[in-house]
Amino acid sequence: MTTVGQPRVTGARAVGRMLRPTAKALPEHARAHNRSMVLAHLFHEGPSSRADIARSTGLTRVTVSSLVDDLMGEGLVTDLGVRSEGKVGKPATLVGMQTEAFQIVAVDLTDDSRLLGAVMTLVGDVLHRLTVPLEGRMGDAAADLTETLCRDLLALADRPVLGVGLSSPGVIDNDGRIVQAPNRGWYDVPMAALLSERLDVPVHVANDANTRALAEFTYGEAAGGSMVVTVGQGVGAGIVVDGALVVGRHHAAGEIGHVTVVDDDPDECACGRRGCLETVLSVPALRRRTSGLSPQDSDAVLASVGRLLGFALAPVVSALDLGEVLLSGPPELLDGPLREAALDAVRARTMPVIGQSFALRMGSLDEDGALAGAAVLVLAGQLGVS
Repeated sequence: MTTVGQPRVTGARAVGRMLRPTAKALPEHARAHNRSMVLAHLFHEGPSSRADIARSTGLTRVTVSSLVDDLMGEGLVTDLGVRSEGKVGKPATLVGMQTEAFQIVAVDLTDDSRLLGAVMTLVGDVLHRLTVPLEGRMGDAAADLTETLCRDLLALADRPVLGVGLSSPGVIDNDGRIVQAPNRGWYDVPMAALLSERLDVPVHVANDANTRALAEFTYGEAAGGSMVVTVGQGVGAGIVVDGALVVGRHHAAGEIGHVTVVDDDPDECACGRRGCLETVLSVPALRRRTSGLSPQDSDAVLASVGRLLGFALAPVVSALDLGEVLLSGPPELLDGPLREAALDAVRARTMPVIGQSFALRMGSLDEDGALAGAAVLVLAGQLGVS
């Protein structure tokens, strides 16, 4: 068994804020929101008394008691008995989230040669792993292989499965529809709906860079103003500002891989254009450009690509006043001359008040980042926890 780390205690978490309401808030919406607040407290803070939950969430004790009773009925929360503190007065009764009672199936679709899946606990422990070779499959064939992998993982689970989370390349809307994923040959594919129907379990799908950002924020060490750049078969970024994931009008926020950084580039990108950052920074491109070179020449190539990354990052870092950017991908390619050159480029192209304290570092979740992010999708979608 391996683990991606325990959920961090980060205090109150911001949710996406609107400038003005666009719909009337109904009573059932308020109760669902309050239910999520209780579960989030127990998930991040651990066993607590009802009074502790009320103080943390700002809900009344009556509301908390009612919600806890409902959650116990669902099997999500359990009574842990009396807490002895040696204080005068009636001792408090603790309740806790039954994280061991359910499991999650998480799938990483981002590698250029394989699909990776796992059965995980709610706190990020990997219980079982499966890997299947992609062997060049695209379009429907790749979708069918994804379904088969999910079925095999569901068969390995020995607890009720809360849901399936997929971390996928491409532009993906809030309903789990893959608008476009050129590297997989997927266009306008309602992946979440299709798999939910076929597997008879809730399925949640999101962009891989966004899921890695959620994972770093939930299980890792990312701060509230962070950007996670994922480098794999493609290049993308997930941005978290004030605890909220930035999605964008077209669900394409963070698509820095398709920013033009090279003039007269002979290599055509998967998006059909030339000169995209992805044509020089993707893992296949980096390996191709450094293959057979001496260490010194390889470092020079990686540094030149790092400068191009810095050129693309600087406007975003400056516009959002980000404190850090995390790189997720092969450390032997990213953590060295490439990262150092990118950091220098960002600092040289931003105001000192932003650039001097800016950090560019490797993510803390390594190869399990996409799996952890897929698990967070399920936690958020099914329980309202992230």
